[in-house]
Amino acid sequence: MNLIQSFPYAAGFALFSWALGLVVFPRKRPLGIALLSLGTVALGSLLATIWLTLERPPLRTLGETRLWYAFMLPIAASVVCLRWKMVWPLYYAIPLAGVFLGINLAHPESWDRTLMPALRSVLFVPHVLAYLLAYAFLSAAFAASIRGWRSPVGSDRCEQALEFADRSVQIGFAFLTLGLCIGAIWAKEAWGHYWAWDPKETWALLTWLGYLAYLHFRLQHPLQAKGAFLFLSAAWIVLLLCWFGLNHMPIADQSVHTYTR
Repeated sequence: MNLIQSFPYAAGFALFSWALGLVVFPRKRPLGIALLSLGTVALGSLLATIWLTLERPPLRTLGETRLWYAFMLPIAASVVCLRWKMVWPLYYAIPLAGVFLGINLAHPESWDRTLMPALRSVLFVPHVLAYLLAYAFLSAAFAASIRGWRSPVGSDRCEQALEFADRSVQIGFAFLTLGLCIGAIWAKEAWGHYWAWDPKETWALLTWLGYLAYLHFRLQHPLQAKGAFLFLSAAWIVLLLCWFGLNHMPIADQSVHTYTR
């Protein structure tokens, strides 16, 4: 069975394991954790198989980055959950990861082995993975903002959501900064300049500034929970426009970063 034929089975198994894990988690926590972990491990094994089969990092197309995102989002949520003793973020992060994995099932990849010369750099993998880790943590923060919007201001539920969002943004912003810096170094290596105001670079900077503004907002207005949740929703929209939306904009043709769909 080739990669194209086996992908739906592996992805479907991950989705089923995640769904079952969320269902049994409240009553049988060890079994729920095992099922959630099994789904994530299955997706990680799929990514490793794709890497070995294609003989290149599966980080070139939007579809491939969606797979990494679906893999990393449950991990990011679990890290914050374990660190700050929270469970509810898993019920937001894992369904969101399932949506992105489902998109790949609905729109299968062609699994092209080709890797253009600009991507044959040792900085390719750390640059993209840093951004995807950032997106995972920042999406977990967005999930917290949804919970926060549904909670009365000042309630324990609202405060927990705000704390989770803050921690996720702090970690995600660190990875976002790392990805931006690695990208600048890579641009210098590939094209001879650190920054050229390429459309993708511009939107990446806007995303970085958006979350920087959120951190400043939290310092200046620590009691404005609803304002923070609104800020997170707006910043996440900018993130999605940078990641996906740019490819469908007219300026995409001017970007050297828009390689394939």
